[in-house]
Amino acid sequence: MEKNYLHNLKCEACSGKTPKLNHKEIITNLRKINDWKANDENEMIFKRIDFKSFKQALEYTNLVGEIAEKENHHPDISLGYGYCLIMIYTHAIKGLSLNDFILAAKIDQISF
Repeated sequence: MEKNYLHNLKCEACSGKTPKLNHKEIITNLRKINDWKANDENEMIFKRIDFKSFKQALEYTNLVGEIAEKENHHPDISLGYGYCLIMIYTHAIKGLSLNDFILAAKIDQISF
């Protein structure tokens, strides 16, 4: 199976009853995305992207926002001079679902 097949999937609405991914599922899905990491509690994935200017970081952040709107799955984003930090988790379950990895894979498709 192609490493980044996740970008072809669509995020599905979650509820508080959506099961959290277990540690093995998280590790398996981390291998399918580029340079994302899980936090120590395995409740969130994150990635920092560095840029040469604030303007580039802002443009990238706006592209991430467009993807998030299309998927109706919204990351937390920290933006500063020369960087963008994207943090993704499923708010409804306070943990990780497949949607988080789908969104990360779609973000990985941004050419910048």
